[in-house]
Amino acid sequence: MSKQFAIIGMGRFGSSVARTLYEMDYEVMGIDENEERINENIQFVTHAVAADSTDERALKEIGIRNFDVVVVAIGVDIQASILTVLTLKELGVKKIVAKAQNERHGQVLYKVGADRVVFPERDMGVRVAHNLISANVLDFIELADDYSVAEVVVSSKFVGKNLRQLDIRKNYEVNVIAIKSGDKFNIAPSPDEVIQYGDVLVVIGNNKDLKAFEERA
Repeated sequence: MSKQFAIIGMGRFGSSVARTLYEMDYEVMGIDENEERINENIQFVTHAVAADSTDERALKEIGIRNFDVVVVAIGVDIQASILTVLTLKELGVKKIVAKAQNERHGQVLYKVGADRVVFPERDMGVRVAHNLISANVLDFIELADDYSVAEVVVSSKFVGKNLRQLDIRKNYEVNVIAIKSGDKFNIAPSPDEVIQYGDVLVVIGNNKDLKAFEERA
C-alpha cells in the first residue's frame, strides 16, 4: 500500500507539496483552518478538511495518526506551527516534517518532535545563488553545513571520456552518484560509463570541493 500524506497549511508551499504528491498518485489530505484555501486546492488533493491544527480533538477526528507522513507547512504563525508539531508528536504521528521560517524556529521544531525540518526560502536562495555563480549548475541541495549535492552540466572536455579516465574523485575530491542523460537516470554508474554531450553529473562532496568542481567541470 502506498504512503498516505497529510499536509497542514495550504499556502503556497503546502499546496505545492500537496499537488506534487497528488499528481504522483499518492493519497493526500489537505488541512487548513481557512476554508477559502481548502476550496482553492480541493481538486489537487484526495481529501480536504477545514480544521484548527492546534486542536487535538480535531486532529483525532481527522484520524491524523493513520497517515505515514504529516507535513506542517504553516506559514507566518510560528506559534501555531510549534503547537501543531507538539500535538502531532503527542498523538503518535509516525513522521513529522515541518517548515521553518529561520534557524531558531527550526531548532524549536526539532525539540518539540519534528523528524525533519525544511527551510524553503533559505534552500531556494542557496540554489539560485549557485546557479548565478556557475551557469552549468542546475541544482544544489545542502545536506549539512559542509556537504551538498549538485547537478552539474559537463563541459566539452568531459565528453567522450569514461569515469575511470576522468577519475573525478581523485582530481576533484567529489563523488559522482548518478548521471542524467536526457530522460534516463543512471544511479551509481560504472567506471566505464562514457560521458555524452549534454549529460548532467550528480555529485556529492564538501562545499569547498564542489565549488572548485563547478568552476572547472
